[in-house]
Amino acid sequence: MKLSLVVPCYNEAENVALFQEETIKAFQGCGYSYEIVFVDDGSQDATLHQLRKIYSNGKCPVKVVSFSRNFGKESALYAGLQHASGDYVSLIDADLQQRPEIVRDMVSFLDENPDYDVVAAYQDRRHEGKVLSFLKKSFYKIINRLSDVALQPEASDFRTFRKSVRDSILELGEFHRFSKGIFAWVGYQTKFIPYTACPRAHGTTKWNFGKLMNYAIEGIIGFSTAPLRLATWLGGATGIIAALYLVVVLLQKLIWGIDVPGYATIVLLILFFASVQLFCIGIIGEYVGRSFEQSKNRPIYIAKEVLEPQDKSEE
Repeated sequence: MKLSLVVPCYNEAENVALFQEETIKAFQGCGYSYEIVFVDDGSQDATLHQLRKIYSNGKCPVKVVSFSRNFGKESALYAGLQHASGDYVSLIDADLQQRPEIVRDMVSFLDENPDYDVVAAYQDRRHEGKVLSFLKKSFYKIINRLSDVALQPEASDFRTFRKSVRDSILELGEFHRFSKGIFAWVGYQTKFIPYTACPRAHGTTKWNFGKLMNYAIEGIIGFSTAPLRLATWLGGATGIIAALYLVVVLLQKLIWGIDVPGYATIVLLILFFASVQLFCIGIIGEYVGRSFEQSKNRPIYIAKEVLEPQDKSEE
């Protein structure tokens, strides 16, 4: 049996060597082989230099995939899955907030429970602000109501699964990827386990509020057409409101002789209906834009350098 650990990296020069050391300790005497698949997502620091050193030190089997630029974590996960050759595949971050020891427990669970295909971890305790926590909970409630697939609240990409799950995910060649939705869409019997995230070994998180909001929008649009239906309902509702207002204005003029409201009212009405139109056009544009980008059939990533174990033997 063989395990592949897929590790996306972006500006993690201070963490990757420590990650390798901690992984070696965690899997010492595990009774099966493993490999680490590092994916450098166009880092701006010395991450690639450190990964080359790790690849050459021979402490454990290592693969390195380096992107030509920053394509994003989703693309890095996809590349890592493509280069993973294990019977089990684990997705884990390089900052050691997710411990390799938990991966070993995940593998043991899958070995002991052949009916399960995936072990996914979710954080049981998060040290974050109340506003961010409220927004995250609201996101999961919204997407679970709008989408045909159900997402586990607080579940992360940190998970271990069988090769059959990996093969199913790779069949989905979507340009705009939302891993949490993809895992839910492909299905398979999944066991959710809680874990407590450790402090980052070095550096700071790459996720900020803006990136989280964009990621949430990506998930909603990628796995639901409800926003399009919302645009339809908004268009219909504003049309009805306009018709009712027209009737009220006519009655006021014909029956009571009240003049039609003046300039300020007209301007406000124009701005209101224009904003609704722009909102609906924006929703439609998001879907059309994604379809356009997908139709161009561009690659999900471009690898400028790939280091495989056999390359070392040829040197």
